[in-house]
Amino acid sequence: MQVAFQGWRAVTGAFVLAVFAWGIGFYGPGIYIATLAESRGWPVGLLSAAITWHFLVSAALVAQLPDWHRRLGIAAVTRLGLLASAAGLLTWGFCHVPALAFAAASLTGVGWALTSGAAINAMLSPWFDRQRPKALAMAYNGASVGGILMTPLWAWLIAGWGFGTATAIVAALLLAVVWPLAGGVLARSPAAYGQHADGLAAPPATAEPRPARDRRTLLRDPLFRGLSVAFAIGLFAQMGLVTHLVSLLLPALGVRGAGLAMAMVTVFALLGRTLTGWVLPDGPRRRWAACATFLVQMAGSLALACAGESALLLLLGCALFGLGVGNLLSLPPLIAQAEFPAAEVGRVVALLQAINQAFYALAPGAFGLFREVAGTEAALGVTLVLQALAAGLVLRR
Repeated sequence: MQVAFQGWRAVTGAFVLAVFAWGIGFYGPGIYIATLAESRGWPVGLLSAAITWHFLVSAALVAQLPDWHRRLGIAAVTRLGLLASAAGLLTWGFCHVPALAFAAASLTGVGWALTSGAAINAMLSPWFDRQRPKALAMAYNGASVGGILMTPLWAWLIAGWGFGTATAIVAALLLAVVWPLAGGVLARSPAAYGQHADGLAAPPATAEPRPARDRRTLLRDPLFRGLSVAFAIGLFAQMGLVTHLVSLLLPALGVRGAGLAMAMVTVFALLGRTLTGWVLPDGPRRRWAACATFLVQMAGSLALACAGESALLLLLGCALFGLGVGNLLSLPPLIAQAEFPAAEVGRVVALLQAINQAFYALAPGAFGLFREVAGTEAALGVTLVLQALAAGLVLRR
């Protein structure tokens, strides 16, 4: 009896993983800072430094991910990431001295490295070739849903049971839901079912494979360096603005309005990523999609800079900026698929993520410092310049 194509089942599993990975490793850190600063009176600067450490640990490890997948298997590496995330959550929840925040950040940084973008790309790449844009868009939408679902869940759990119990509940949910998926769905390949990429009856014709280059050789490749610099600059600008966006919106929209505007950013990120996944062209034209993404974000940043007290312009800025948020996650692996040999794509994507995270880990502090020294308008001006620079650089092959 022929088994139905299992690739979309893998996409569903990757979507669920993304909900938890981003809810803990990307959206969670802001909650950890706010909760510990309010409940224990710890300095925000110290907690922010711990979150920067969280992203730097992840950046240092994620470049090794393809090697670990090859040696240990995707299931084992993913489960190691789940254990690290769970242990990190418990350390965040029950640490009683500020120094332990860095231990917690180290653990959640390991978990984030092993379960986020590069890991999801590695899980789905064997299943999809021509349909990879659509598959990755659907899986990465779990990141946006993680922000929509996990942030209010965190708030509800902390308000009802306290921060320590909340971290224990989320850690238990993570292990209960994703642990079986890691071995039962996410680690399976098409060969396990006698299937091929995209559900084709036979494997697609490919050119003679070239040996995969190592990381040092890739770092000397102008094609790789140009791509990594463009997205590192764009993500630096995005992360800096995202982390300060609520404070920019509060004077005009109030607490409730700012919260709704941030939800709008997340919803438009989901819409933008989904639309791009369905219409993304093949080959070099994918760089034009990336350029358009940076320009749309630039238009959103310009609307925010010019808005003043205008609620309409602020919401328009959030919508335009949000349209690009999801694409900056999904486009790098899709451009890598189009421009690098298949044997190198996993390593290229992991190395891109490592470089991007090392840059954007510094963005919140840099943006905040610039706001204090030169003012909010000047900080938004720098964001516009960075987005324009990224849009131009991504077109250079």
